[in-house]
Amino acid sequence: MEFQDVLRRRRMIRHYQADRPIPPEIIDRIVDNGLRAPSAGFSQGWGFLVLDAPADIELFRTVCRATDDPDRWFAANVEAPLLIVPLANKDVYLERYAQTDKGHLDRSDSWWPAPYWDIDTGFAALLMLLTAVDEGLGACFFGLPTDRITAFRDSFGVPPHFNPIGAISIGYSTEPPRDLSSRRRPKTDVVHRGRWSSS
Repeated sequence: MEFQDVLRRRRMIRHYQADRPIPPEIIDRIVDNGLRAPSAGFSQGWGFLVLDAPADIELFRTVCRATDDPDRWFAANVEAPLLIVPLANKDVYLERYAQTDKGHLDRSDSWWPAPYWDIDTGFAALLMLLTAVDEGLGACFFGLPTDRITAFRDSFGVPPHFNPIGAISIGYSTEPPRDLSSRRRPKTDVVHRGRWSSS
């Protein structure tokens, strides 16, 4: 598929053929492409939990069921043959930037203008979303309830210094194609050339 076609077709898909598994080689390609994402200082402070066994996906739904209005959270209701949870490790970045070629010896996060550990992990997630589209699959990035993150970590043995930035569901879409162009904000509202014009 041409890159521009991948971009045009990419949208969040929430309904899949739950009983149609994704071949292992495609899962590997999705993950491998995610690992090609850029990262500040080439820190690569991320981790990815891949869930493709039905029992693991069921456990994910159970532990991510929020106590307050659980049905509104996609995490508690997702039915997909593949879930990938991208996790950011802030400590890797603080350690990398405390090295002599970076020069922030106190390992402080106070000088960072943005949480690059989360941004870079998001870059990797986007590459996984695009790879899924390139493979003819649908995918959706979604959030986890904050009150269930500890339960998620405990259930899947995730170390405490890895923080899930969300999760990605992937599968063969059952949703009809939709044209979302009318819902996109006009380019003139979001792109400013030279300077930010007053409104």
